[in-house]
Amino acid sequence: MHRPTQAVTLAQAAQQSTTLAHLVQLTAESAQRLKAVESLIPILLRPAIQAGPIDGKAWCLLVKGNAAAAKLRQLLPLIQAALQARGCEVTSIRIKVQLNSSHS
Repeated sequence: MHRPTQAVTLAQAAQQSTTLAHLVQLTAESAQRLKAVESLIPILLRPAIQAGPIDGKAWCLLVKGNAAAAKLRQLLPLIQAALQARGCEVTSIRIKVQLNSSHS
């Protein structure tokens, strides 16, 4: 099987693959959700949080460190209510702690 040698952009690849297009859409939706609730998260905590995957009605937030995760857990009911008020069907929000992997 001959593979094309020309590079394609992510947008071009997404147009050619329904699975990839769906993943791109979910990634954008996750980022939009985080942006929508950003004002509910203390300013100093925001850099430690990234939008994670959407799996049906569950959403995941990626958090740097246990302390930030503990604080964010306290805000989850408020965040979930705000998303539901905006029409997002979010029945649960998971937090995945990303531990610092600076030691190689």
